[in-house]
Amino acid sequence: MSSELESLYREVILDHSRRPHGRGLVDGGAAESRQVNPMCGDELTVRLHPDATCTRIASVSWTGHGCAISQASASLLHDVMLDLEPNEVAARIAAFREMIRSRGQSAGDEELLGDAVSLAGVSRYVARIKCASLAWVAVEDALQRFEP
Repeated sequence: MSSELESLYREVILDHSRRPHGRGLVDGGAAESRQVNPMCGDELTVRLHPDATCTRIASVSWTGHGCAISQASASLLHDVMLDLEPNEVAARIAAFREMIRSRGQSAGDEELLGDAVSLAGVSRYVARIKCASLAWVAVEDALQRFEP
């Protein structure tokens, strides 16, 4: 990855950690999960919100605290999880997991992950993978309890 692209990605992460999207739990969720990363002290709770037909996930709201990477990742996740069927959410989680476990070998699928591909560089730092994955693990856990 070029240093110019790394710099751009770093700015995306910093921007999302400073001004997170979807932060603040919204009432009316269909499923919720709280996850903790004891290594870094990150804590996140995510809530899945169904659409009017209760067959799609209209949005994800979240709250929590932790390092810039965990907060940015939750914000980025919020942006790519709008108005999706549960199987589409699962596909995005799988694509993220593949990217974040690649040790820098995968740039990620921008079509599925949008700006969350900016977290691809985190995969080179084993200690930070859990930080970046926390929100995604929480959504995956909540998805198991989501009943359309």
